[in-house]
Amino acid sequence: VPSPFECWLTLRGIRTLPWRMRAHSSNAEQVARFLVGHRNVLAVHYPGLESHPGHAIAQRQMALPGGMLSVEVRGGREAAMSLTGRLRIFTRATSLGGTESLIEHRASVEGPETRAPEGLLRVSAGLENAEDLIEDLERALDY
Repeated sequence: VPSPFECWLTLRGIRTLPWRMRAHSSNAEQVARFLVGHRNVLAVHYPGLESHPGHAIAQRQMALPGGMLSVEVRGGREAAMSLTGRLRIFTRATSLGGTESLIEHRASVEGPETRAPEGLLRVSAGLENAEDLIEDLERALDY
């Protein structure tokens, strides 16, 4: 049972939730569109992209495609892990629901039995400026 203070925090935060979700989704879409065209990216998985196999379903079911995406980078595990280490804005972490941009190497989180590709990174786009997020990714990808 939440305390009165926790309830107050929830009520306080819920007032801006629709605006935060719009920014979360918009940032993810801008990042996804940037990543699609990058030479060191093999694939981008984001339902807001027309090329995504679930795009039509997402458009029917969702007001916004969300703030989560996955990207497969060239070079497998080593390239993916190296990229995450070069990022300055994105934090290496597993979480949903924060306002900061996060990135994780999925295969490392799942362990040796994973079926996730070794070059797959999962991204939660935060509320930072989308241009800053893209610049951070571009610098890390171009290293």
